[in-house]
Amino acid sequence: MSIYVRPVREQIEHDRVIRHLHSKLKRKYDVTMNVGAEQAAASVKSGTQLLYPDLVLTANDRGRKVAGVVEVETGESVHHLEAMAQWAPFGRLKIPFHLYVPAASADIARRLAADLGAHVTELWTYHAIGDQIRLTLVQKTPVPGEARRQADRERAAGKREAAAKPARPAKAPKAPKAPKAPKATKAPKATKPARAAKAVKAAKPVKAAKPSKTAKPGKKKAAKPAGKARAGKAAKATPARKSAAKAARPAARRR
Repeated sequence: MSIYVRPVREQIEHDRVIRHLHSKLKRKYDVTMNVGAEQAAASVKSGTQLLYPDLVLTANDRGRKVAGVVEVETGESVHHLEAMAQWAPFGRLKIPFHLYVPAASADIARRLAADLGAHVTELWTYHAIGDQIRLTLVQKTPVPGEARRQADRERAAGKREAAAKPARPAKAPKAPKAPKAPKATKAPKATKPARAAKAVKAAKPVKAAKPSKTAKPGKKKAAKPAGKARAGKAAKATPARKSAAKAARPAARRR
């Protein structure tokens, strides 16, 4: 329960958020509310002190262990005195502590929790839009020691499963393989002797130049006279022309 006495308007808003969270979280937990100035049986014990958070979450299993506590604050109740009286004891519990504050008070709530060493598992903000309430997760940190306890539970479960399974027969060790015989090394190939250089062919002797032919003295061909040949041709052609002329004359006369 809060040590701060809220005005009527803030108290109505506070109770409205609590009822909204109750309807949302009852699907997963058994939820008990502390609404207004009434203190129901929803309480948790911290040492010798009884604490009355706004909501107490109880697991649905057979153990019925407390799974977490929820505290809802309004804009005027986010201050140092409220944090020291409520948040610090809730943060020392070994169960999750969920804190809900207005959207404008998120930074102040984070700083107050850090100054007092109050461990807040989940820090949420809320704001109303008409008849609806919107929730936003701002910060989430594990519960101190919860990771170690979860690891211990998983380790114990693994040991139980290993004990329940029948032990497998040990496999016979494999016989060692015989060492492989070393490969015979190949003898190095004999190097071929270098080929002897071919003998240089002897150069052929240069043939002697033939002596040029010289004209023989005294044997000059006489040139044929050109005039006689022409005269002979003319003499041979004249009688034929004359006979042709004579044969042509009587034919002309007959006509």
